Amino acid sequence: MLSPSFPQRAPWGTANKLRAWQQEALEQYFQADQRDFLVAATPGAGKTTFALTLAVELMRMGEINRIIVVAPTEHLKTQWADAAARVHIRLDPRFRNSHWAPARHYHGAVVTYAQVAAKSSVHRHLTEDAKTLVILDEVHHGGDALSWGDAIRDAYGPAKRRLLLSGTPFRSDTAPIPFVEYHPDESGARISRTDYNYGYGRALADGVVRPVLFHMYAGKMRWRTSTGDELETHLGQDNTKDVTSQAWRTALDPEGEWMPAVLSAADRRLTEIRHHVPDAGGLVLATDQTVARAYAKILHSITGQQPTIVLSDDATASERIEKFSASEDRWMVAVRMVSEGVDVPRLAVGVYATSSSTPLFFAQAIGRFVRARRRGEAASVFLPQVPVLMGLANEMDKQRDHALDRQSKDDDGLEDSLLESANREDDASDALTQEFSYQALSSVAHFDRVVFEGQEFGQLAEPGTPEEEEFIGFPGLLEPEHVHELLMQRQARQTRLRETREAEAGPTETTTLPAPLHRTLREQRQLLNSLVGLYARQKGEPHGAVHAELRRICGGPAVAQATVTQLQSRIDVLRKRVRS
Repeated sequence: MLSPSFPQRAPWGTANKLRAWQQEALEQYFQADQRDFLVAATPGAGKTTFALTLAVELMRMGEINRIIVVAPTEHLKTQWADAAARVHIRLDPRFRNSHWAPARHYHGAVVTYAQVAAKSSVHRHLTEDAKTLVILDEVHHGGDALSWGDAIRDAYGPAKRRLLLSGTPFRSDTAPIPFVEYHPDESGARISRTDYNYGYGRALADGVVRPVLFHMYAGKMRWRTSTGDELETHLGQDNTKDVTSQAWRTALDPEGEWMPAVLSAADRRLTEIRHHVPDAGGLVLATDQTVARAYAKILHSITGQQPTIVLSDDATASERIEKFSASEDRWMVAVRMVSEGVDVPRLAVGVYATSSSTPLFFAQAIGRFVRARRRGEAASVFLPQVPVLMGLANEMDKQRDHALDRQSKDDDGLEDSLLESANREDDASDALTQEFSYQALSSVAHFDRVVFEGQEFGQLAEPGTPEEEEFIGFPGLLEPEHVHELLMQRQARQTRLRETREAEAGPTETTTLPAPLHRTLREQRQLLNSLVGLYARQKGEPHGAVHAELRRICGGPAVAQATVTQLQSRIDVLRKRVRS
């Protein structure tokens, strides 16, 4: 039986040691024996190693004699070429459309989607001139524009073999992706078909990726609108999309108190991790170049060290990323171009300081922190407490297929346009700051909760107290199950401390008004989820099975729709079982 992370033998004679999923995917590839093969594997799982191992084997068999890799960005061209060299494949990352063919000493070339779209005839000639394997990295970029899709199909239609790779949920629009097969589901909508899937949940269980803790920060925001009105709200409250968006932007304003407070908390978390992982690094993802520089100044004042700044229009961006990756520097601040495919395995702490909120971008961004180097490493990502990010954090392991026939936009109304402009290396992201004409007046940050494996912890922590610090300062090396146990213990301790404080404070002024319903429901759901987690671990059952059993016994709808009385009846049942 192969170990998921570190098997003891290589299945193909030319390969280094493979992870179990890579072995399994190789076997499925050769069993399928088809021209197009789509592999969806979570970021950090090792798609590059799998693809290059497959390329080596196809070359050894005489199936192919040329390899073309199509990557999303210029930086990834060099990264692919370096990885290929380690398995004795020579790829030219500097191939240009004016060359027409790679030099004889190369096995092939690495190009970008934009490069192919600019002159597809060059790349068609390159494909037809040999028995070619085309590796389409993050293949959803083939649908970025209609002209791009047409160019990809024209250039690589004649290829002998095509390997399609994706590390993130597919596009949220309905642009077809070249060479992806679509089949009708039970409702008749055309859904993409994946030939091999290796999701985050399975990778986490295998120890291939790190568990991710999401540290959510809320706070009071105040700003002036273009009409001169001053608005104030609490980040994370149920507001309209417009108010939530402006409150979010106010929080990200470097002149306020929210960002310095969150960056300081993230740096304290990084310090704790570096006690166990000395070279651990952090990454701040900024919306645009102006705020990226401002965040770098804040970090410099906090740490006394100058962080690495990576900007999309900087010709030395790739060199800066590589230098940071090889160093032990604490922080890198970057505009969102760093979100996809950039390999810096030592990244362990992230600050999501960008206004982008598509599932695709979020998965790519979090993918920068999940690459595991040894057992026990965990990643921490600091997020604004806004509903859309809360939802994405709770659905880390959700598998998405690409639908061509969606009749309406997603309920959250989000588009991929922000991601597309960010991943193309231009200055378009700077224009995002002009989406709203307002002036940020003040912002205050406080810890709200930790989200881990779809559960929430720490809502009872008092801001600015040692209790809050407990959710930042736990050890940097913990197995996933130990993380969960530690969070449960600290939440239980918080509950006891709160009860003690309330008892010492004495009776409060009585009122005939009940507590707000949303607060009561939130506390009941939190308690129920904690008990379900504890009972599920005792019995070795999935959380969903425990919830289903409670609904069968007590009746009522799912937790999100259950009343206070229905939730309390389930809590009473679980308390008896846990005690027994």
